[in-house]
Amino acid sequence: MRKIALLILLPLCAQALFAEEANGVAASSELVLQISSLPELKLGFTERFTFPFLQGESPLTEDNNIKLALTAELSPVSLNGIIEAVWTPIAFFQFMAGGRIGSGWNIELFGSEIYGIGINRPDAAGKSETSGSPFDGLLWKMQTGAALQADLAAVFPGDWNHVVVRSYHEINYMGYTRAKAGEAWYYENDDGENCNGFNYYGNFLIGYQMPIFFDFAALLAEMDLYLYDTPDRGKWGDDKIRWTFSGIFNFTFTEKIGLTLITQFITQRNFQESNWQDLFYRNRTINKSDPLHLEFYRVAAALTYRF
Repeated sequence: MRKIALLILLPLCAQALFAEEANGVAASSELVLQISSLPELKLGFTERFTFPFLQGESPLTEDNNIKLALTAELSPVSLNGIIEAVWTPIAFFQFMAGGRIGSGWNIELFGSEIYGIGINRPDAAGKSETSGSPFDGLLWKMQTGAALQADLAAVFPGDWNHVVVRSYHEINYMGYTRAKAGEAWYYENDDGENCNGFNYYGNFLIGYQMPIFFDFAALLAEMDLYLYDTPDRGKWGDDKIRWTFSGIFNFTFTEKIGLTLITQFITQRNFQESNWQDLFYRNRTINKSDPLHLEFYRVAAALTYRF
């Protein structure tokens, strides 16, 4: 559920997570339970701090700050620690930097293997096989990015005028300490097509904030692209942008309790082989005349308790 945590944070960026003190550091804590229609479950605890920084007197700089978030996550197949810092030097721009480190294990659920971590490689028949044992290596990630954002209410003030737009773009590096150069690996039951190297991630959001308990609705488009090179990567579509399209609906029941519902669709590659699902992903051949299609991915929910 790597993306769900980000999706939860995006709508919350459009509103105050906690009251800022005029002179000093503000702090808050939150507990987030994430579930989805896939076999996914994650519990996260986050401690947030806001530091006033280079604040000015104009509307564009009066709320300048640095926000720091420290998170511990636990799922049935993984354990992670995450740190993220967000600097807002001016109201419409943010700069982010952060990282994460974690590990995992594999379990069997309803007769299917759920891969927390492990090497993905071809067997003698050209199919995928997994090599992994509990905590056999560390997965780590470092990222830096920036966001541009705007709120119509900044120009036309009013409780019902909060039409928000936001675009975020980052470069990150992901690594699995057990994987050799060019070797593919799984993490948190993904497709197992990761390799150690640089990646690009970006998103575009348009949303509407309301002064009622159903306080935010948005459409979000996300894109991922592997920036590292693997030989003949165009054969199986490794050079294609992977898109995720989401509808986000946020409900704030009390100052402490909130709920975010997310419906997602993703682009998937069309392959020439009829048995492509059985093959190691690099043994597949993308249909160049019709390379992609859009399909339903999941429905997800995140219940947040702030204290």
